Amino acid sequence: MNHNLKQAIALLLMSAGASTAMAQKERTDIDDKYKCNLNDLYASDEEWIEKKDQFKAKTQRVTEFEGTLGQSAQNLLAYFEYSDEITKDYIRLSTYASLKSDVDVRDADNMARKEEIELVMIEYSQLSAFDSPELTAIPQETYEKFIAEEPKLETYRMAINNILRSKIHTLSDAEEALMAKTQILGNVPQETHNILNNGELPHPTITLKNGTEVELSQSNFSIVRASSVKEDRDAAFVAFWDNYKHFEGTFGNLLAGCVKQNMFEAKARKYESALESALYGNNIPTSVYKSLIESVNKNLSTFHRYLDLKRRLMHLDSLTYADLYAPAVKDVELKYTYDEAKALVLEAVKPLGDEYVSVIQRAFDEGWIDVYPNKGKYSGAYSNGSVYDVHPYILMNYNDRYEQVGTLIHELGHSMHSYFSNHAQPHATAHYAIFVAEVASTFNEALLDHLMLQKITDKDQRISLLMSMLDGFKGTLFRQTQFAEFELAIHEWAESGKPLTGKVMSDIYGEITRRYYGHDNGVCHVDERVNVEWAFVPHFYMGFYVYQYSTSFVASQALAEMVLNGTEQDRVRYINFISAGGSKYPIEILKDAGVDMTTSEPFDKAVEKMNRIMDEIERLM
Repeated sequence: MNHNLKQAIALLLMSAGASTAMAQKERTDIDDKYKCNLNDLYASDEEWIEKKDQFKAKTQRVTEFEGTLGQSAQNLLAYFEYSDEITKDYIRLSTYASLKSDVDVRDADNMARKEEIELVMIEYSQLSAFDSPELTAIPQETYEKFIAEEPKLETYRMAINNILRSKIHTLSDAEEALMAKTQILGNVPQETHNILNNGELPHPTITLKNGTEVELSQSNFSIVRASSVKEDRDAAFVAFWDNYKHFEGTFGNLLAGCVKQNMFEAKARKYESALESALYGNNIPTSVYKSLIESVNKNLSTFHRYLDLKRRLMHLDSLTYADLYAPAVKDVELKYTYDEAKALVLEAVKPLGDEYVSVIQRAFDEGWIDVYPNKGKYSGAYSNGSVYDVHPYILMNYNDRYEQVGTLIHELGHSMHSYFSNHAQPHATAHYAIFVAEVASTFNEALLDHLMLQKITDKDQRISLLMSMLDGFKGTLFRQTQFAEFELAIHEWAESGKPLTGKVMSDIYGEITRRYYGHDNGVCHVDERVNVEWAFVPHFYMGFYVYQYSTSFVASQALAEMVLNGTEQDRVRYINFISAGGSKYPIEILKDAGVDMTTSEPFDKAVEKMNRIMDEIERLM
């Protein structure tokens, strides 16, 4: 059951920016209406402690089930229902602790709560280590007999399928107990990276061309690198990445620890590789991962066309990596206040129907969203929709830039996916696989693009918007696949027995990045400072997560075309998709929605769309 639990509590992350003000506020200076309302989870920290203590006592009961699971249908059902309740309670406790910590990672009490609930769950995992060997020992015929005797077991059909699939990777009782004990070390690299990256890393200071002095926190860097003043973004680029270079060894040791952990689990459970281990739970063939990398590399000429188009629009003799986030059309920068962004989002999602729109309105009105940045706050954006019987939560760092409108509608796509699945599915099948997690979010971005193209007729603004759409292809399809190739490369390096250090990671990352951006062909100059960019990315601690941004983006582009240009049946199929949760394996759920990810057709259509956008820009130019 451990795999299902990991899926359920996975946070859905996407990089975001920060406030338009260079100096961030303290959290106490932000109006409560822009903060997430954690009272919907627990009324106070004291109530959380009380519920945590009750939960800990509840977990001790697990030993009562040992040796009984295969005896009868009633015993099996009782254990599944008990395990379901444990998972549900843990997620609620963990989400509260996690959200409180992420809004201020400097607060030691917040960090302590996270550790407390993790330790309780680790102890439970050790006590329940008997379940995998016992459940895998039950023959398939017995499972079918039990389901026939007790129809309520049908709810756990997917769990049973996964148990039967995992037989060859399940260890003995003693070995499973030992593996459970290792979980106490599991989150150390990721948590340490989070503290260092978002809380304790010193920030360099630069002086802008206008004389303003700026401390380059991650959020301020995201603003300055998008400046239309080349001298400012060049200065920020040098100072920011030189600062990371000073900590290359530390970041390298942290990520190497995560890679070694992935390798250990894969070897212990007799997988051929860490990649196979990561993809096995969702029944995704490793060929899907590798064919994505192969397809993107075959289409780098399309990416290079985009890069050259950006260079031409910016009137640059040569494009550098420091130029990539600057506006392509000078003096055309779309900005929207948070209230304006909300109105755009509500209008953009109208094609999905009244119920969908009304749930998003609730998200705005009922404290589901933590909007603005503050000192010590996690620097990105994510939706956490794993709490089954409450509602999703969104963490943002809104800064009035148009890209943040995209981030808002993106995270709301995640939240709606969670909301509809939680309301349509029993808890056992409510949590969708990470493989489809980014479909609903990037689908929503496509709806926003469609709306904005209807609204904007000014030539320069339209070019700016079309370039923003291409930036989505760059950031999601090509950049995330670049990340996926890097993640696979460092795992394969370590699996071959070679020492994995920060310097090695920088060399690998630099080679891949220069190839993607056409450095050797004069398309985009990639300074060696970029080599250390991997240290900035938290997703590498999530175990082969990032490739799913790319595959999901490809799927969402196809689904958006169907909904916007199709019939009511296409809309209903999409709503059914976001309501399916984990009731089937993700490849099958996407096929039901009309997209077959085992073929190259969705990828080919995405590349065609990218070229159509570039054709329109060139006509406008």
